[in-house]
Amino acid sequence: MTQTSAQEALPELSVGDFFYEDLGGGRYHSTVHAQGAWNPHEQHMAPATGIMTHVLEQFQPRDDLRMARISLDIHGIIRGGEFEIRTRMIRPGRTIELVEAEMVAQGRTSIVARAWRLKTGDSTAVVGLEDAPVVGPHELPDWTGMSVWPGGYIESLQFRVAPEHRPGRGVVWLRNELPMVEGHETSALTHLMGMVDTANGVAPRVEPGQGSWMFPNLDLQIHMHRAPVGEWLGLESQQTYGADGIGLTSAVLHDEQGPFGRSEQILTVRPLG
Repeated sequence: MTQTSAQEALPELSVGDFFYEDLGGGRYHSTVHAQGAWNPHEQHMAPATGIMTHVLEQFQPRDDLRMARISLDIHGIIRGGEFEIRTRMIRPGRTIELVEAEMVAQGRTSIVARAWRLKTGDSTAVVGLEDAPVVGPHELPDWTGMSVWPGGYIESLQFRVAPEHRPGRGVVWLRNELPMVEGHETSALTHLMGMVDTANGVAPRVEPGQGSWMFPNLDLQIHMHRAPVGEWLGLESQQTYGADGIGLTSAVLHDEQGPFGRSEQILTVRPLG
């Protein structure tokens, strides 16, 4: 989510009630609903994570394995418009597998995502959680605080906010009603992973805008101790800035059944010109 020159031409974005159009052969086209917040010619990392998750789910699936960690590195501008996703098996195995997906646009790598898939089994005898549940979305008011962010992705979302939300920390619930890929069923995992990156914008320490600061993330790390369910994603987010231009956004991830994992995003913090 690095900012580039405002003179860069805007891509031709598809229009439809979905985030991505499937062009076949591993090629896709983003719609206006995937448009980013830092620059209008970029995709937002949130739906980009969703499409990467969707592709990883479809790659050599096994019923006995579950995706437990998704690690995404942003190599540069996530350009809107047409792109390709290439997948490969890095580490096959009977009980664990490591798979990779690479997004390539205009001949350049935008994102590389790697996912660990782990063999599932019955561990109910030792279940234990340290992250506490938060107030659910149906008990909270609608929230318009994200209107400070531009872009088609943010406009596609519904938000609800918990009390005591403040700059640097807060609990925000969000959902959208759009399929990730036109003509394909959207799993709960893909749906919720396609919103996790929003954690970096729900409780920023400084309000985004001209003359302020920018704090785009260079990665997104997601760990899940449980498979998520439902339509609502709860982000119990906190944001920290260091003194040397580097920051960190951390979040506990919730669905309506409770906490299911955590996310981390490393930030480059610098004045917005």
